[in-house]
Amino acid sequence: MLNTRQRVLRDFWYAAMPVAYLAEGPKPFRILGEDIVLFLDAKGEPAALEDRCCHRTAKLSKGWIKDGNIVCGYHGWEYDRQGTLINIPQFPFEQAVPNARAVSFHAKERYGYVWVCLGEPLIDIPDQPQETDPAFRRIHQFYDSWNCSALRLMENSFDNAHFAFVHKGTFGDINQPKPEKYEITETDYGFVAETIVDVRNPPIAARVTGSTEPWTKRKMRNHWYMPFCRTMDMEYPSGLHHVIFNCATPIDDRSIQLVQILFRNDKEEDCSTAELIAWDNTIIEEDREILESTDPDAIVDMSRKIEMHMPSDRPGMLMRTRINRLLQEHGETEVPR
Repeated sequence: MLNTRQRVLRDFWYAAMPVAYLAEGPKPFRILGEDIVLFLDAKGEPAALEDRCCHRTAKLSKGWIKDGNIVCGYHGWEYDRQGTLINIPQFPFEQAVPNARAVSFHAKERYGYVWVCLGEPLIDIPDQPQETDPAFRRIHQFYDSWNCSALRLMENSFDNAHFAFVHKGTFGDINQPKPEKYEITETDYGFVAETIVDVRNPPIAARVTGSTEPWTKRKMRNHWYMPFCRTMDMEYPSGLHHVIFNCATPIDDRSIQLVQILFRNDKEEDCSTAELIAWDNTIIEEDREILESTDPDAIVDMSRKIEMHMPSDRPGMLMRTRINRLLQEHGETEVPR
């Protein structure tokens, strides 16, 4: 599936970058092949415009912020958060500013990130109840670009069959290759997949899992939010919840910006932020190495290509079916590579 060719994918929210990055000034970003500029308005709220001045097409991200408006670094043309041109400094005071504008996009803050929708949102940003639960703390774990497709990342997030092989260096056991089955419940926004898995618990993970036993169990409740977000709530026998929230924002057809946020129902002294980031980062790098070796053209319409799916691939198959249905409902089809 070539993401940039599917117009309906523009009608979803994607995590772009931490809001804190914008304190330094406007920043460029790319979503679905669209170059945008992000900045903070006079109220400190994020805004998103096409990264292109309507004068001589210079990138607005090369400019700066003045009273919550973005100023082009080429000739000083000034735009508000809606993209309306409000000042041309070369004009005499009495000359009216022409009715011109830069293209604007929906933007708002959630979970410490700027989220952007290029079209008209079909659904809201996924709700994370832990955000408002005082028992949980929020940790920004991971923010980086990967050379793989967003759908590949989502499939992998629900694929228990890769644990024994890809994660043999952390929690997987190569001698136990058969994955546990998921119980799947479809929702309006995607589905929920639940299972319980036995995992290795090396000493380095003891404070992460709350157990010093060599093996432990994960009760996993894994949500998929169309098209490219997921939340995995891993509950351990210790009572600890390790809740990972990902958004795989498609930069273009071959790369993504991957955001990972962690919610934990413990305190810093129980398991430090540094420990949690280090443990999950090791697992992330195991996934990254294999996913960046895959073909980014993940086929949604399985009538065009069979990838020898195993019984454990049911979440991925359902994911592709739902996305294919979404494309058909909006009069779109896959574009062959």
